Formats: sequence, C-alpha cells, structure tokens
Amino acid sequence: MSQLLRNYYEAASVILFGIGFMNLLLQNNLIKKFIGLNIMDTAVYLFLAAKGYVVGRVAPVMQDGIIDAQHYINPVPAGLVLTGIVVSVSVTAFSLALVQRLYKHYGTLHMDEIIRLSREREGD
Repeated sequence: MSQLLRNYYEAASVILFGIGFMNLLLQNNLIKKFIGLNIMDTAVYLFLAAKGYVVGRVAPVMQDGIIDAQHYINPVPAGLVLTGIVVSVSVTAFSLALVQRLYKHYGTLHMDEIIRLSREREGD
C-alpha cells in the first residue's frame, strides 16, 4: 500500500487507462468511443511524464554557466509527451471527420446500427 501512495501518478494513469479502455469496449456510440480513446491517450502521457520526473532534479536549463548533468531531468519523456499530444489531436480531428461522414451517410452514430445498415445496403 505504501508503494501505491508513493507512486500515485502511475496509479492514476493505470486507473485512467482502464476507464478509457472500458469506455472504448462498452460504448456503442462512436463519439463516446473516441472520448475513451482520448482518456487512454491522456493516461499514457501522464505515465510518461511521471516516469520522466525525478524528485530533487531541475529542468535542463543552464543557469550561471554551470552544466551538471546529474542535477537535470531527462527531457526525452517530455518531448515524447508533446509529440504524442500533437499526434493524438490530429488523429482525433481526422476520426471525428470520419464520424461526421458516417453520420451523414447512415444517419446514426451507433455501431450496431451502422453495421446493420451497411449489411443491408450490401445485400441490395
């Protein structure tokens, strides 16, 4: 239990990932599925940011001309998080555009109904 309290960022990211994953699996509405996917993305970014932070170290910004690598935090996880956010925003925008086209074509956002209507149209 003490490990869980010490690593609460990691625990929160695992809980968020589980919420997003269950939302992705259990929801029938496409918009709600993408909300679950975005919750999962956020959980991964929180986990990466938590793993990149080390207590007692500072950001890698040179002050007073002193370069001492052992006192700096690794900037790679922060760069990965920023890159991931940009990619996930782009994928979300593209996915929502596809969902909008599906709604215009089928008149619904429910997966079961879209699959049923697409099978009916193939049969015609």
